[in-house]
This record gives sequence, C-alpha cells and structure tokens, in this order.
Amino acid sequence: QVQLVESGGGSVQSGGSLRVSCAASTNTYSRYCIAWFRQAPGKEREGVAGVDSFSGEKYADSVKGRFTISRDIAKKTVDLQMNNLKPEDTAMYYCAARGVAGSVCGAVRLNQKEYNFWGQGTQVTVSS
Repeated sequence: QVQLVESGGGSVQSGGSLRVSCAASTNTYSRYCIAWFRQAPGKEREGVAGVDSFSGEKYADSVKGRFTISRDIAKKTVDLQMNNLKPEDTAMYYCAARGVAGSVCGAVRLNQKEYNFWGQGTQVTVSS
C-alpha cells in the first residue's frame, strides 16, 4: 500500500503561481510513476503531469510551458510548480501512484485507470 498526501493548494489571481506537493509513504517510492490529476466541478478528472522512475516527464498540452513536475527521491515527494495560472486551472488536484509489479515504472502515462493509489486532493483556485 502507498499513502499519498497532497499539500500546498490555495487561491491565487490569474497569472500567479502555486506549488503543490505530494508526499508518499512507501520506501519503494522510486519504483512508482507519480502523476497529478485534476477535476473541476462538473468536469471529468484529467491528467496534468507525471514523472516516471527515471524522472522522465509528461505533461498535458494545456499546461505545457506553465507547469513543471519534479521528483525528490530522498524526500519521497513529487512537486508541481504551476506558473502563469489561469482561471481554467481551478480544480481539485490529486496525486496518484502507479506501480509495475516486480519492476520500476519506466514510462509515465496520464491515464487515470492505470493508477492504483490516490491522495485526498488539494484545492487550487485561480481568480480572474
């Protein structure tokens, strides 16, 4: 089992920045792909950004150039730095982990069905 705890959400004006963090409980943290998803009211949950066991990154087109995902193996955290935020970025942001049995996660994908473990979420609100 992997427990994930998000932190760092909040409210900011359009054009501002926020950083959210995901802390994992497992000692085998580096074997997992970790990704951020978000869900706005009335909308489906969507993938935002993810990182694999080799720190390979993947981003949704809507956040490329504005968001940066980073992984700290020693601290067992994955941060999402969000710059130039827009009102449409307003959502609950969830951290999720995807394991690969007997191996490391070598290719991150943003398909939520592939993720085994989820955090409780942290709210990000961007006002215009």
